[in-house]
Amino acid sequence: MNKDLAAMRVGYAHQGADGRYVDSDLDADQLSDGWLPLMRLWLEDAVEAGVPEPNAMTLGTVDEHGHPCTRTVLCKGLSADGVLFFTNYDSDKGRQLEAVPYASVTFTWVPVARQITVRGPVERVSAEVTDEYWHSRPRGSRLGAWASEQSKPIGSRAELDAALLHAAERFPVDVDIPVRPDWGGILIRPAVVEFWQGRANRMHNRIRTSLADGSWTVERLQP
Repeated sequence: MNKDLAAMRVGYAHQGADGRYVDSDLDADQLSDGWLPLMRLWLEDAVEAGVPEPNAMTLGTVDEHGHPCTRTVLCKGLSADGVLFFTNYDSDKGRQLEAVPYASVTFTWVPVARQITVRGPVERVSAEVTDEYWHSRPRGSRLGAWASEQSKPIGSRAELDAALLHAAERFPVDVDIPVRPDWGGILIRPAVVEFWQGRANRMHNRIRTSLADGSWTVERLQP
């Protein structure tokens, strides 16, 4: 093992002058109103702390061989219904979620020593929801969605750049760029939500809430 990597670690002390944690300990009672209020609070804290792309989350799926696949996507909606992101439905993740409609996402906010993992079944959102978000995107992002056959091989960067130029010619600045028909939103409906808070000596706080038979249970997990 690379010795430098083996020596890398963060103490997660976050202690003030009096030796106490600046961030109060995560406890089960903070989920008395469900997972959503605390998740929103933690996301807001990450934004205020200046965490880069605080809505970035690692999305886990499985391929046709049952092998795990992960990549980073951006959360574009958070509500009682679940966690929302958008993609090309013919991309690797889109096809994998069509075949196995269950996903896991993890938000990792290292500067504030917190992370949240959400797992649950997925579904495609309505065309109306997709259309509303699509038209909030910058023009360049919409052109990029048309230019890219996401996850498909391409010969060179020059070919990719040419595809973007072709999309720009197809949709001039005075023309509305419509939603690509194979592009849209995917909603993860939470079945399990785990909150993790870093602590010294690897004695981290982990609180998990799970949905079973229509009700939520809350439990503390050992680190």
